[in-house]
Amino acid sequence: MATTFTNVFVHIIFHTKSSSVKINEKDLPEIFRYIGGVIHSMSGVAHMVGGRPDHVHILSTLPISLSLGDFIRSIKSNSSRWIKSLDAEYHGFAWQRGYGAFSVSTSQVKTVVDYIRNQKEHHRIHSADEELLLFLKKNGLENMVTNE
Repeated sequence: MATTFTNVFVHIIFHTKSSSVKINEKDLPEIFRYIGGVIHSMSGVAHMVGGRPDHVHILSTLPISLSLGDFIRSIKSNSSRWIKSLDAEYHGFAWQRGYGAFSVSTSQVKTVVDYIRNQKEHHRIHSADEELLLFLKKNGLENMVTNE
């Protein structure tokens, strides 16, 4: 076969560095659009980018030419650099080193898009830390938690 075909969906979650500046609510839509553009520039498809001032959720296809780690590293480094340029208040902004990345079947894409779209409502019930623990438990990784 001369052509490569992939359809790998991944739900990515990463948090702001605990000692870092949080994102202002008013800036979230612009930051999410920027992250979508970064993904597009790497030949990925951002199906949904959303989150809260202290963390981001992304549902994207994984580009053929990049490893998952390189893909996420590029998203985080490019968006962090750009966020710092938005305003002096973001001078100390940084993402945490780690991330969560969970495979998503094609049949679950709409469910994950809806979940990301409803982050504001969801976080009225669960904190970001509780949410992470729920994801880890759902994926059999609850014993993998480390604090940075």
